[in-house]
Amino acid sequence: MDVKKTALLLIDMQKESKYGIEGMEEAVINAKTLLSACRQENIPVIYTRHISRADAIGLPNNEVLDHSGKPIYYCSDAESKEIIDEIKPESNDIVIDKHRWSGFYQTELDLILRSLGIKHLIMGGFVTDCCLMTSAFDAYARDYQVNIVKDICGATNSGSHQSSLLIMANWIYDLKIFDTEEIIKMLRGETYEAWECTTPDQMQFTPENMREIFSKLS
Repeated sequence: MDVKKTALLLIDMQKESKYGIEGMEEAVINAKTLLSACRQENIPVIYTRHISRADAIGLPNNEVLDHSGKPIYYCSDAESKEIIDEIKPESNDIVIDKHRWSGFYQTELDLILRSLGIKHLIMGGFVTDCCLMTSAFDAYARDYQVNIVKDICGATNSGSHQSSLLIMANWIYDLKIFDTEEIIKMLRGETYEAWECTTPDQMQFTPENMREIFSKLS
């Protein structure tokens, strides 16, 4: 990985996520540590925010609404749409608002990354099995090399989190998966450990062996 061509992309680490994300507190602590390391290395920091318009215009099919017709989740007039305070953006950071799961869908994210000369993405955020995973696949489809930091990710339960990481491991052919401590070592030029994809569909996980196979990503 060329650090000078690398950006940190945090997906939907918003206050809304405090409700129902397993392991969220640990993920936020790790994200804060990684943010500090990336800023020390002058790595661009980009956040996405999922936004659902309060007037319900342009919402996905069957979006959940309250009794007044407003979206219940990520509502544009609610404070919960903002990035979590502990990891909130600094003045030089970039915030991309999106209206669908992927951070690339009908946003300026790809344009910004290309204008910065980015080839590698360090990614984490919420939720692993939805907005993070779709963003990772869309990044791969646009020829970015993707590095997932799995301990700054989270989903509503461990099964969803683990299975989605395994799906990404199977089908993003140049994927690397790190823990926070290890990717910081890599950024500093130190010896590090990471899981790296070597062949398509290599994980071969089933409901019976998923936890065992997942342990190989560590």
